[in-house]
Amino acid sequence: MTSLRLDLIGRYLRPHRKQLLLGALALVLVNILSVAIPMEVRTIVDELKEGFSFNDVLKQAIWIVGLASSMGIVRLISRQLVFGVGRQVEVELRQRLFDHMLTQEPGWVQEVGSGEVISRATSDVENIRRLLGFTILSLTNTLLAYCFTIPAMIAIDPWLTLAAIALYPVMLGTVSLFGGRMVKQRKRQQESLANLSELIQEDLSGISAIKIYGQESSERKAFNQLNNNYRDSAIGLARTASTLFPLLQGISSISLLLLIALGSGQLEKGILSVGGLVALILYVERLVFPTAILGFTLNTFQVGQVSLERVEELLTRKPKITDPKNPKILKQQISGRLEAKDLTIRYQDSSRNVLDKLSFVINPGELVAVVGPIGCGKTTLARAIGRMVQVSKGELFLDQNDVTDLRLNDLRKNVAFVPQEGYLFTSSLAENLRYGDPEASNEEVEASANQAHFMDDVRGFPDGFKTLVGERGITLSGGQRQRAALGRALLVRSPVIVLDDALASVDNKTAAAILSSIREQKDRTILMISHQLSAAAACDRILVLEEGRLVQQGTHSALINQEGTYKRLWEREKAVEQLDAVS
Repeated sequence: MTSLRLDLIGRYLRPHRKQLLLGALALVLVNILSVAIPMEVRTIVDELKEGFSFNDVLKQAIWIVGLASSMGIVRLISRQLVFGVGRQVEVELRQRLFDHMLTQEPGWVQEVGSGEVISRATSDVENIRRLLGFTILSLTNTLLAYCFTIPAMIAIDPWLTLAAIALYPVMLGTVSLFGGRMVKQRKRQQESLANLSELIQEDLSGISAIKIYGQESSERKAFNQLNNNYRDSAIGLARTASTLFPLLQGISSISLLLLIALGSGQLEKGILSVGGLVALILYVERLVFPTAILGFTLNTFQVGQVSLERVEELLTRKPKITDPKNPKILKQQISGRLEAKDLTIRYQDSSRNVLDKLSFVINPGELVAVVGPIGCGKTTLARAIGRMVQVSKGELFLDQNDVTDLRLNDLRKNVAFVPQEGYLFTSSLAENLRYGDPEASNEEVEASANQAHFMDDVRGFPDGFKTLVGERGITLSGGQRQRAALGRALLVRSPVIVLDDALASVDNKTAAAILSSIREQKDRTILMISHQLSAAAACDRILVLEEGRLVQQGTHSALINQEGTYKRLWEREKAVEQLDAVS
């Protein structure tokens, strides 16, 4: 697994190798200067014993300041180069993830979980950015710091060098111990914040339900508990950090005191010069930070490798619904003929077929309703026509074309699907209606809204089509959301329209008027999934499903005179209407 992770790191960094090489060269120059400056200080201090003038000291001070300034500038350049690679990889990776997610089948998010997907696309990508930016820079800098500094210290005094760095393993062990705990605590804090944010989002979306059922107190308690969890996790992280850094400072001070104590003895014996001791002190202080941060760097490296695997798992997932290898090109305009030949669909982990050998033909321009008990496969049939679910070859046809031979984009351009829960984006009404055709004119938007019998509502809004729709269309009623979604589908002028109970929140009179308006355009085939048999009664033909099978088909007048599922559902609907009228 380690070689695979290193291979992944190399793959992400390869396109930016020139920038990384320049950053590495800058780091080498930084470390050369950081070794040279204490050596210059050593020389200057030793020369002071023999006497000095103010001008000489000033010149030497300016020289040291110049070297330090140059080192600071080069260090800044190195960080911008290396950190810039991490940021660039983050942007590219997030774009790749988003593009890849758009190729997945619609049901994929429900399988994986939207929270998990968002976590990988945000937190894990940020961890990878730290791995390829901060971690690479820190590890390289630490390696160079030791490679350049230790030989310089040994050249001054080997035994003092050994004594000065003797406590560094203790420092590294302390950082590793506390660093691992801090990583876990930081993760726990992020999870607590995510839970808190999720509760706030849910409560804001469902504020009406909270008010209706008077659950303000229970929501306060839930928020208080999550808020306290976040507070405890944040305090725990702060407590660990406030313990670690004084410890590191203490170990560093002990190391420095040890060097001064032993160095004083060397000075007394004449083995070591004052300048040499000063240089050693500067070198020891220089190694403190890279050593202290090494533990954090290793933890970040491990976390980043795990995130690499999690993101790569998403990127390597192949969508179950894809374009065919040799797609059929549609050379003629689609007329809207639909045909199913023993159409059979079974969901993963299901014990039975949702659709079982379904066969039918819908002619161009025909208005056909699909009805049946709950769970009989109506919605699955609606989704199958646009290949929103997996369809086997040779079972579903659009104008004699097997839908599995067509490119998904070509198929879905010719099949407008309107689900029961018409999703609206947080933008204006006009932008929502134009979603399928962003270049549509204002006249076309108004015409589609008229067809969906939505214009009266639009005129009632203060800003008309410029009215901003809240999250998921929360500012609109259920009927308004459905008619807005229907208007969006009508605007793209697809020859086939599939309405998956898309008029459920609309009254029967308005539903009948909408269907009549759509039928005026003879060039459109309409398949309407409906639980309202009164709306289905106005259709040219009705398909009746039960347990995934086509058990009846025909006109309303013919079906109510036959014993079977349709007559039973019709009588039940009328009985409910009578009870509602009495009550």
